[in-house]
Amino acid sequence: MRDEDIDLVFKAIAHPERRRILTLLLARPGQSLFEICASSVGATGQSLTRQTVSQHLDALEKAQLIEIAWKGRTKTHSVSLVPLRAAIELISESYL
Repeated sequence: MRDEDIDLVFKAIAHPERRRILTLLLARPGQSLFEICASSVGATGQSLTRQTVSQHLDALEKAQLIEIAWKGRTKTHSVSLVPLRAAIELISESYL
């Protein structure tokens, strides 16, 4: 794993909303943008705009922490923990 990839992973999980989105997707994989937005209202009591959630999903996708699938015309999102595990393993080997 390259340093740039590790940076993307840790940058992605540094934001609390992105961690919350990952938690939502771990609990129920295959959610659409609309479903993630609706879940954000239930979890915090405050709604996030589609644009805000899209930006968070883009950061998670760049870090390869989510996988995209299409169900008809609907884009769905699921978690991929492979990059996070690889980054943690690399960091632990280097510093622990």
